[in-house]
Amino acid sequence: MEKFGGGAAILIVCLLVLAIGAFGRKIEWIINFVLRAVMGTIGIYFLNSFLLTRQISIAVGINPMTVLTSGILGFPGVVVLYGINFFKVL
Repeated sequence: MEKFGGGAAILIVCLLVLAIGAFGRKIEWIINFVLRAVMGTIGIYFLNSFLLTRQISIAVGINPMTVLTSGILGFPGVVVLYGINFFKVL
């Protein structure tokens, strides 16, 4: 049991060091992801509103998965979400 505690402590420290290193060097990745997620969510909201005024019933919901998709993929991710929803409606 004592070996497990020591191994777990070493693993936690290693993961913490890796996380700090990744966070310190790749802060622009995090900022880029957040900006794409926010802009994608705003784009989905306005596109849903626009489609609703045209009586087109293809609306993508805003939830953690759609925000994550638009954050990772950007504008092409938003297009993919609408494409998936379009084929789901058909």
